[in-house]
Amino acid sequence: MTEKDKSTVLLEYSLKKLKLPTMLREYAALAAVCRKDRSDFPVYLLRLAERELLDRERRAAERRIKDANFPVIKTIDTYEFSAQPSINEALVRQLLSGEYLDKRENVLLIGNPGTGKTHLACALAFSACAQGRRVRFHTATDLVTQLLECREEKRLQRLHKQLQRLHLLLIDELGYVPFSKAGAELLFEVISRAYEHHSLMVTTNLAF
Repeated sequence: MTEKDKSTVLLEYSLKKLKLPTMLREYAALAAVCRKDRSDFPVYLLRLAERELLDRERRAAERRIKDANFPVIKTIDTYEFSAQPSINEALVRQLLSGEYLDKRENVLLIGNPGTGKTHLACALAFSACAQGRRVRFHTATDLVTQLLECREEKRLQRLHKQLQRLHLLLIDELGYVPFSKAGAELLFEVISRAYEHHSLMVTTNLAF
């Protein structure tokens, strides 16, 4: 094995140990491009680091979206505001900035079935994911079921800790199905624990 081969093996081993998969995958091809462009070594390293960073951010975003458990991916661009003229489009687009998350403020979407509440909520939550926020989607029924199961299995505190690590908890379809007294109390506890810790977004057909 030549010295060059040894260096290549050691470099690839080091990149694996440092968990830099994009650098490992692209260092040779990018080196050839930089030689052709006559780029100096710092430029080569910068380009390589930028690719690693972009790929890492992409993978992190994909993990956040997967962990959010969205039923479907929705964006604000596919929502037809013209079909719901009562909705304040300017306010919705303002919420896309995520400022309410910084302030730990809550969002309540009220309306009859078929008005696109879930679409808007998922679009806002998806935008939050893209901004690096930790988000979780639950229907109210599924969340209450999970809370009851966790209480029965003595895992309730673990679930509360998971929820409190979020930036945004989205509870969909509150009020569509009645809960037992125990279920309602557990849901109320989740909402109470969220106060001043993270934002809540709730869709409902109930009038408040």
